[in-house]
Amino acid sequence: MPALPPPRLALLGGGFSTDGDGLLDDWALSHARPAGGPTKICFLPTASGDAPAYAEKFLAAFRARPTCDPSVLPLFQRTLGDEAFRAHLLAQDVVYVGGGNTANLLAVWRVHGVDRILREAYDRGTLLCGISAGANCWAEASHTDSFGPLTALPDGLGLLAGSVCPHYDSEPGRRPSYRSAVASGALPAGWALDDGTGVLFTEGRMTEAVTRRRGARVYRVEAEAGERALPCRPLSR
Repeated sequence: MPALPPPRLALLGGGFSTDGDGLLDDWALSHARPAGGPTKICFLPTASGDAPAYAEKFLAAFRARPTCDPSVLPLFQRTLGDEAFRAHLLAQDVVYVGGGNTANLLAVWRVHGVDRILREAYDRGTLLCGISAGANCWAEASHTDSFGPLTALPDGLGLLAGSVCPHYDSEPGRRPSYRSAVASGALPAGWALDDGTGVLFTEGRMTEAVTRRRGARVYRVEAEAGERALPCRPLSR
């Protein structure tokens, strides 16, 4: 039996829902475990309340890739029983989580046991990735507007140590608010992503950072050291 690939997470500052070039999604797919056929990729749109237009946009984007076999698993109008739901998620090469409300996402996942299944999938080598709330959810904590104003959310799946802040350069107040939360200890040290970037973690360690947009960066933010920009490899066609 072939060895399982190491556990991997990809945080995305863009993708099919925001970008027209597909560069970040193609980059994420390049890190999927080798498949014996099309790459199975499942979208979890929980954070958006399973918005139909969001799911349709995902399916359109990945059906256009002949190497992909995309699917969507809704939870607000769930149709699969526990065994079938678990089997479907564990059969995926990639699980892609959409944006929306991080706090609601975590609460709904826990009610349905999705958090436990995703931990199992992660250990088995499924690439877990996502944008915005879909990036926040994997860490121990995150910086979120789930409750209206930007605030610290000391909650997450804990597959990635520390905290995450998306939209670092595009939403007013994100940068100073996240830096303040880390400096005060409200959030642990972590990773901030400008829109247009991606960062890969292998067995919990950062192994690659990329950007599809000039000037967009990934940052390490710590209480004492402050903010440090990390080298990013440019993506292009």
